Amino acid sequence: MDEIDLHHIFELGLTLVMIAAGITAISKKLKQPYPIALVIVGTVIGLVNIPLLEPLKDFITKGEVFNFVIITLFLPALLGEAALKLPFSYLKENKEPILVLAFGATLLSFLIVGLSAVWLLGFSISTAFVFAALMSATDPVSVISIFKSVGVNKRLATVIEGESLFNDGLAVVLFNISAFYLLTYIDLGVVGIGYGIWEFIKVISLGLIIGGVLGYGFSKLTSYFDDYPLEIIFSVLLFYGSFLLAEAVHASGVIAVVVAALIFGNYGAKIGMSPTTKLNINNFWEVTALLANSIVFLMVGLEITKISLADKWGLVFLAILIMLIARSIAVYVSLLFTRNFPTSWKHVINLGGLKGSLSIALVLSLPHQFTGRDEILIVAFSVVLFSLVFQGLSIKPLLSLLGLHKKEEGYKEYEELIARGHRFESALNEIHTVRKNLFITQTAAKEVITEFEQEFSILQNKMEQLFKKYPGLKEKQQLILQKQALYAQHEAIEKLVKEDIISNEVAEHERNQITDKIVELDDLHQ
Repeated sequence: MDEIDLHHIFELGLTLVMIAAGITAISKKLKQPYPIALVIVGTVIGLVNIPLLEPLKDFITKGEVFNFVIITLFLPALLGEAALKLPFSYLKENKEPILVLAFGATLLSFLIVGLSAVWLLGFSISTAFVFAALMSATDPVSVISIFKSVGVNKRLATVIEGESLFNDGLAVVLFNISAFYLLTYIDLGVVGIGYGIWEFIKVISLGLIIGGVLGYGFSKLTSYFDDYPLEIIFSVLLFYGSFLLAEAVHASGVIAVVVAALIFGNYGAKIGMSPTTKLNINNFWEVTALLANSIVFLMVGLEITKISLADKWGLVFLAILIMLIARSIAVYVSLLFTRNFPTSWKHVINLGGLKGSLSIALVLSLPHQFTGRDEILIVAFSVVLFSLVFQGLSIKPLLSLLGLHKKEEGYKEYEELIARGHRFESALNEIHTVRKNLFITQTAAKEVITEFEQEFSILQNKMEQLFKKYPGLKEKQQLILQKQALYAQHEAIEKLVKEDIISNEVAEHERNQITDKIVELDDLHQ
């Protein structure tokens, strides 16, 4: 057995983080969806021979390493972070489309892809339905990151995120059944179908129970403490504990994490978290999720380069076509009877059913002796690359085409007035500076200053009229002022502590009060 060099592994991990963080930072600066950029750069790095990065590529693209990092290390964190911040009220308001998509559309897509793979791709039954399970899992990270940059309707974003949270759990269950039990159930005939349905119900139900019990238990536990570092540790134990416990008893770890995080983020926050604790827990998991997503998508790009498409282009083309058609049928049919759900939203949800890291991690977990493993690897990797890059890049143009990225009414006029006001104010400041520096007399400058002041006054009157017409715009400005004032107060407390004017105990108390007010403002303006 080779000796494990932990120091070397840490160096490789740090290199991966540095590359991922750099690409993410550049993407965010350019206001582009970072997951797509990471996959593309990862693919380029994988294809190009860069001596310094060869050890990193060799390490990351080991199947067991990739599978461990994605499923065990990052999946509970990503699911937990998403569910933690999802209010019950949003889920309740959108439960109909979320449920029909997460369960109805997933099962329908699974059946269509599975049967099509047998008929068109020539796969065996077990191979076809394993592939179908992989294609049923959706990854909303790229879509949600695009939504945030263009300001899409909150309900639409909630539906896509809610679908993915529960859909992932269902897809994993279908994958395990297809990979390890399907042929046995088929051989048993009608009895086998019964066993299959029971296994499906058992895995889902156990996941719900474990997640529910642990979520409730940890929520109660937080009510006995008001110590956010400790409560962050509780959340880490909850997310990973619920996932690992569920997997240990052959239940759905994904569903356990989602349910536990939903309860902890809603019931737990209500009975056991101060606003300061809630803010710090959310901030901790937001940072964790950003880091995890950055590494995951870079790893996906690196991993994809391992496949060889020689003589497989026809197979790949058919697989992509099957995936797109199955997703379209599943979405439009499942949402057919959903009331008050715009058709334009259905188009976005259809295109937004991206495939991602979970699909690759699952296919890599297949035993090497599994029949058809190589073919599934090729088509699954190819579909994921197509989905993340081509579908992901199509989301923004589709939103523009459908007019779904439009800002609230009156916002364009508001932005124009803000821009003009900033121009006039800057001009006045410059005139006063130049007059003073060049000794220009008041008499010479008076007319110019008066002209700009009149323009500025007219502008302010227009802004007041706009605020009367659209009160929400005024509230936004007031929110900015209130937040900036609170940040200034926080800095003032930090300065007093540094100069040893007040004690750390008093400073902590004041900081908590300021943080509580910031959280209250955010809650009021959600």
